[in-house]
Amino acid sequence: MQSSSNLAHKTLDAHQRLNEHYGIQPIQGYSDPMHELIGTILSHRTTHANEVMAYRTMRERFPQWEQVRDAPLPDLIDAIRSANYPEIKAPYIQNLLTHLFRETGQANVDFLGQLSTEDAMAWLTKLPGIGMKTATILLLFKFQKPVLPVDTHVHRVTQRLGLIGPKVSAEKAHTILLSYLPLDALVLFNFHKHFYWHGQRVCTWYFPKCSECVLQTMCDYYQSGGTPVLSSTPTRKKPAK
Repeated sequence: MQSSSNLAHKTLDAHQRLNEHYGIQPIQGYSDPMHELIGTILSHRTTHANEVMAYRTMRERFPQWEQVRDAPLPDLIDAIRSANYPEIKAPYIQNLLTHLFRETGQANVDFLGQLSTEDAMAWLTKLPGIGMKTATILLLFKFQKPVLPVDTHVHRVTQRLGLIGPKVSAEKAHTILLSYLPLDALVLFNFHKHFYWHGQRVCTWYFPKCSECVLQTMCDYYQSGGTPVLSSTPTRKKPAK
């Protein structure tokens, strides 16, 4: 097992390679923090296009957040049906809005920018339906807090590289990977974006394109010949011809 210092060095090396491959991006997200928050809930296990369609339809039918909160549940489910699992996401959204109006009197989270990172994380993760991924995306993208979102793509790629173990959960990976990186919002944003893109385009769930991968020489999964034990998301065997 590699030491923490070696893993930190490897993490920074991988980050630098992906910086060179994809180019450094400025921190950006949706212009409205509430859009970022609700959009992230809608984005879970769906495509970006479907998330955008669900959000747009919801806001067209219910222009005010109070209307989203108070809408008959079947109507809200129908409005966001383009996102996967709308029957789960709709109650989460309404419960979140109910909590926000009760706690702050409005659907507005701009005040999070004035809180410390720890206090903002604690406040967000107490909300119904808000986990580490949603909280870290909002805080990094909109308020440039030094946090690291770990979605399924980031989780998969870092596991296959050997930066985290095959049994490390995505939630625990937030803390482990963050400890290897500078607490700099631009660095963390690019780490997240590049590993996200790499998981979408190259290190895919099934049949990763290892021959095209700029991380090939440092990848535990590739160097072992694709041994499933080194990844919680092993490739499926190709059907025999």
